[in-house]
Amino acid sequence: MKKQMKLGAFLSVPGNHLAGWRHPDAVPETDMDFGWYMRLAQMAERACYDTIFFQDTAAVGGSDALAAGDMTRTRLSRIVKLEPTATLAALAVGTTHIGLIATATTTYNEPYNIARRFATIDHISNGRAGWNLVTSQIEDEAGNFNRDEHVEHALRYERAIEFHEVVTGLWDSWDDGAFLHDKASGVWFDADKMHFLNHRGKHFQVRGPLNVARSPQGRPVVAQAGSSEPGRELAARTADVVFTAQTEIEAARAFYADVKGRTHRFGRTPDDIKIMPGITPIIGRTEAEAREKYEALQALLPDDVALSALARFTRGIDIFSYPLDGPMPDLPEANSAKSRQQLIMDMARKHNMTLREVARSVSAAQGHRVLVGTVDYIASELETWLDQDAADGFNVICSYYPGPFQAFSEQVIPELQRRGIFRTTYEGRTLRENLGLRVPASRYA
Repeated sequence: MKKQMKLGAFLSVPGNHLAGWRHPDAVPETDMDFGWYMRLAQMAERACYDTIFFQDTAAVGGSDALAAGDMTRTRLSRIVKLEPTATLAALAVGTTHIGLIATATTTYNEPYNIARRFATIDHISNGRAGWNLVTSQIEDEAGNFNRDEHVEHALRYERAIEFHEVVTGLWDSWDDGAFLHDKASGVWFDADKMHFLNHRGKHFQVRGPLNVARSPQGRPVVAQAGSSEPGRELAARTADVVFTAQTEIEAARAFYADVKGRTHRFGRTPDDIKIMPGITPIIGRTEAEAREKYEALQALLPDDVALSALARFTRGIDIFSYPLDGPMPDLPEANSAKSRQQLIMDMARKHNMTLREVARSVSAAQGHRVLVGTVDYIASELETWLDQDAADGFNVICSYYPGPFQAFSEQVIPELQRRGIFRTTYEGRTLRENLGLRVPASRYA
C-alpha cells in the first residue's frame, strides 16, 4: 500500500492572501459568519480531510501600528474572527468524522483552563479535538495581558515546555472507568482511579485533578507550529502533528528528518509525529490560466499594505525607509516568528528578490508555498514531497473562501484518491485513529 497523505483544512478566513477578500468571488463575511464556518467544515468532511485547523491571535494584528496612526492596517484582512475553541465546540455537533484543531497560546493562558477547554471539546466531538500548542508570535498581544513588551523568545519556550507538562498531566487526572455512577452503593467515582497532579515548577503551581473525565482518544491531539531551534525541540518533545512553512523540497526534507530524528531523546519514535507544511493552491485548467488567477490576486494588493504585512517580521528596523525596488535589507534578530523571518530572508537571497517582491510574496501566503498550476501539477508536487519524506501531509490554506477551497476539495483530492495516496473514507472514529497515531498511555498506568 502506498504511503497515505494527511490533509488539514487550515481555514484562514476570510482568506490567507491579504487582498483575497477583495476578489469578486470572495465572501468576506466568512470571518464572522458561523454559518460559513459550518459549511466549510462540512465541505472538508465530505472530502475526507483529517482535520480542520484554526490559527489564533489574542489581539487585533497590527493594533500597535493602528494606535500609532498607521491607517494602512484598515485595509488588511483577518483582523477579527470567532474565538476558535468555542467555534470548534459548535462545529462538533454539525460534523461526525473530521478532526477539530485550534490554536491556544501558552504565553498568555493558564494550563488548567486550556486542559479543561480541549478535554471538553474532545468529549463533545467523541474524540476529535486537537490543541495547537504555540508560543505567541504577534507582539500586539502583550498589551492585552498586563505587559508593555512581549515575553522574551527563550522564556516563552521554557514556559511552553512546562505548560505542556501540566496540561498533559491534568489530562491523566482520571483513569478509564473511574466514574462508577453506582446508584446502589451511592459511589459516584473510584478514588483509586483519581490522580492529583501536585505540580510545582518555575512558572506554574497546579494541584488538580481536572474536572473533566479522561479523553475519548486518551488525550486530545497536540499540534505545534514553531520551526526555530527551540520550536523543533518542543515539537520533538510534545507534538503529534507539526504545522510548518516550507517552500523548497530540500529544506523541507531536512526539517522533516531533523524533527523526527530528535524524537528518540524523548522516548518517542518518528511515527509519533505527522509533519504537514502549508500550501496555497491556485488552480487552473491550464498553467497559463492558473498564472492569470494568481496575477489577478496580486493586482488587488497595494504595495503599502504588503509592506505593512511584512513589517511584523522586521521589528528593529524601519522597513518603510528602504527603497521598494532595492534589495531586501538584512534583518536584526527578532523576538517573534524567528523561523518565519529566516525563511523570508533565505527566499529573498536565493531568488535575488527586491523588497517589493518579498513583501508581495509574503502577503500572498504568509510564507507558505504557493502552488500555481493544473490539478495534475499540484497533485504531482504533493505526491513528490510525500514520497521523498519532505512531508506526511499538507495544510491547505486558501487565498479566499469559498471558491479555491471548494476547487481543491472537488478537483485535487479526487486526483490524489485516484493515485491511491489519500483516503476515500475515514478509517476510524477519533482524530488519532484517522491520523494513524497511537493512544498515549497515562503516566499513572
